[in-house]
Amino acid sequence: MKKVKLIIAGAGSRGAGYAEFAKAFPDRLEIVGVAEPRDFYRNEMVRKFNIPEKNVYSDWQDMAKRKKFADGVIIATQDNIHTEPAIKFAKKGYHIMLEKPMAPTAAECKKIVSAAKKYGIIFAVCHVLRYTNYTRKLKQLLDSGVIGDIVSMQHIEAVEWWHQAHSFVRGNWRNEKESSFMLLAKSCHDVDWISYIMGQKCKAVSSFGSLKHFRKEEQPKGASSRCLDCSCEPTCPYSAIKIYIKDRLDKGQTGWPVNVLTPVVNKENVLKALKEGPYGRCVYKCDNDVVDNQVVNMLFDGGRTVTFTMTAFAHGGRKTRIFGTRGEICGDSSEIKIFDFLTQKTAIVDTNASEGSILGGHGGGDGGLMERFVTALATGDASQILSGPDATLESHLMVFAAEKSRKDGKVITL
Repeated sequence: MKKVKLIIAGAGSRGAGYAEFAKAFPDRLEIVGVAEPRDFYRNEMVRKFNIPEKNVYSDWQDMAKRKKFADGVIIATQDNIHTEPAIKFAKKGYHIMLEKPMAPTAAECKKIVSAAKKYGIIFAVCHVLRYTNYTRKLKQLLDSGVIGDIVSMQHIEAVEWWHQAHSFVRGNWRNEKESSFMLLAKSCHDVDWISYIMGQKCKAVSSFGSLKHFRKEEQPKGASSRCLDCSCEPTCPYSAIKIYIKDRLDKGQTGWPVNVLTPVVNKENVLKALKEGPYGRCVYKCDNDVVDNQVVNMLFDGGRTVTFTMTAFAHGGRKTRIFGTRGEICGDSSEIKIFDFLTQKTAIVDTNASEGSILGGHGGGDGGLMERFVTALATGDASQILSGPDATLESHLMVFAAEKSRKDGKVITL
């Protein structure tokens, strides 16, 4: 296979993380360009991958104006800055790997998919859950008929209390107008995964959800607006001091989410960020408006049903139960338990999904997606992509329908 050349639009946590594939497999991938407005992150990308100065930009638009100089582009800008770069890079003939969600509106998603098809590019949205060892094995088991026909599913995404506080109360995805609604920002790949596992068309959805806890009305009596000078801090599970310093920095952990607070991670800089920046705010005194819990009910072809729960108030990651006509499967993104109705015996499959490297994120899905994308570009085989334009648009439209149902209080037919 030929060596693939990629450029990166957006060198934050996701863009930089995917680029690590070039470090792990330098004979297969080279990062040859970057566009990033923040000096530190742009310079880090240049340093790590020895990117020529002529290929370094602070604005993705300047990079897109140039004659095509790579095979593909990873677009990892903020959610509301996906549509324009996706269309412009597609027009230039770049194959595209686009961070999820595609865009904050259904109309923009359709424009992106239309451009990908019009210009005949290989197009992948980062629905990384499709690319894990766990999903691969689970899909094989279900397709083999091990539990008969699928009748229904329960799927839970445990966002976890500290992650909700970091990303969706204090962080970049806290406010719908500045980013997108919660189900799209956090759970569009769960809905996509459900669609992939069910293997059928979704016919209708209904949804309920609310911002239950992270509101000013829930603030403990006597609490201040910042954790650093709050008398309630020692007993608060959402304490920024606990999340960033006690639970991580003091234990030698300097990566995500601590490195979001400051590019140079040390105690002095983290404390300064907590004193002055958004991540030191009381979770009950932020400008957040996205929900902290939501349920979605889905009706698929053939009378099959799914219930999906997204909640901040849980621990332990994603959990799934799939009910079939001959058995039941329970999974936790790593271990799969299969109960057979006929024999009444349980079989256990350990997919060894956990891995510590940056490409091991999402149970190995980050690395699995990059493996497939790079292979697709090297061989011209678009079938390597498990979430092409049509599939990813379908699951995004399910998400938009669910949010419409939540706001309107109606069942939405797709």
